[in-house]
Amino acid sequence: MAAGTLYTYPENWRAFKALIAAQYSGAKITVHCTPPEFHFGQTNKTPEFLKKFPLGKVPAFEGDDGFLVFESNAIAYYVSNDALRGVSKESAAQVIQWMNFADSEIIPPASTWVFPTLGIMQYNKQATEHAKDDVKKVLSILNEHLMTRTFLVGDRISLADVTVVCSLLWIFKQVLEPSFRQPYVNVIRWFTTCVNQPQFKAVLGEVKLCEKMAQFDAKKFAEMQPKKEAPKKEKPPKEQKTPKEAKPPKEQKPKSASEDEEMDECEKALNAEPKSKDPFAHLPKSAFIMDEFKRKYSNEDTLTVALPHFWEHFDKEGWSIWYSEYKYPEDLTQTFMSCNLITGMFQRLDKLRKNAFASVILFGSNNDSTISGIWVFRGHDLAFTLSEDWQIDYESYSWRKLDPDSEECKTLVKEYFTWEGEFKQVGKPFNQGKIFK
Repeated sequence: MAAGTLYTYPENWRAFKALIAAQYSGAKITVHCTPPEFHFGQTNKTPEFLKKFPLGKVPAFEGDDGFLVFESNAIAYYVSNDALRGVSKESAAQVIQWMNFADSEIIPPASTWVFPTLGIMQYNKQATEHAKDDVKKVLSILNEHLMTRTFLVGDRISLADVTVVCSLLWIFKQVLEPSFRQPYVNVIRWFTTCVNQPQFKAVLGEVKLCEKMAQFDAKKFAEMQPKKEAPKKEKPPKEQKTPKEAKPPKEQKPKSASEDEEMDECEKALNAEPKSKDPFAHLPKSAFIMDEFKRKYSNEDTLTVALPHFWEHFDKEGWSIWYSEYKYPEDLTQTFMSCNLITGMFQRLDKLRKNAFASVILFGSNNDSTISGIWVFRGHDLAFTLSEDWQIDYESYSWRKLDPDSEECKTLVKEYFTWEGEFKQVGKPFNQGKIFK
């Protein structure tokens, strides 16, 4: 079974392929996608990273045994099991066929159409209309293929389904409104079947299909562009072009969205969100530096170093500690699926990491388990309410703010941070834990 670290950035659809495959195969993957572990645009340009992965591209995978592999399809293949790769020589070839189909036939037109609606690529009407036609062609091919099939290859989900679903994800969420997708009923049935599988949901969360086709927003595009320095000297009026002298649209046509370099830059811009408002901007500054504690927790002994550091520097005026418990333990069946719930929640909260830390533990065994945890948030309210993006999972838990000066809080923090103790409030044995940091 594969095990190792996946380097990427938050919400990278390419990384989703490997993470979903790992949900099926049981591969143990640690994701590094945010500082301090990984800072996209910086960490992947360091000599140490480039020595391992010369292109500096992500996702990139480093196995616990030292094995290195880049390119998302190769990583997804490596962390898969035989059932995902194809159980026969013929089915394995078909799986590769659909993976290549996604890269060559879906991604280029999907990117050309979607990226302008996200404000990360200049809109070009001719290119967009051509992309729409190409998308229709792709959907027609898939629709015909799926007319008598539940999945793309064989009778069960394979890496072909995982790859094609991830490649279609953005157009389904952003531009394929009901009237556009109506002719492709087989594709819709297959897509919704896949994204509602527990292994997909653990990575993607709830996938909401587009209700209204997104359009190019010129203002948003302008805001996403890097600021340019003003010229030292203005050009004389005679050198300035009038609207009639401007280059025709065909000369302004952007590069093909199929070029890896451009796609990386577009996705970097999408995830950088330079103009997004900090949900914690209204709070006063705090002397407690969460990243310092996380470094202690990750690299030094928890009981003798990290915990003393936490209590010595914790700012109870600027931060709060909460106890959470899953509301529906009767719905928890297989322990690996219960762990998927925790992992999926963590992945959807990536942008909260800078201002939060948590240790969430699964207790018990198959068909007799419960989930609870200790969370540390910036401020004194539940952080999930500050952003709609963070509200998918939190209502499935009960939340109780703890008094940091109480013995109860100190005991719970010690037990949940070290994964050792009596856990009297639970009544079930420790099974496994997950850390949000």
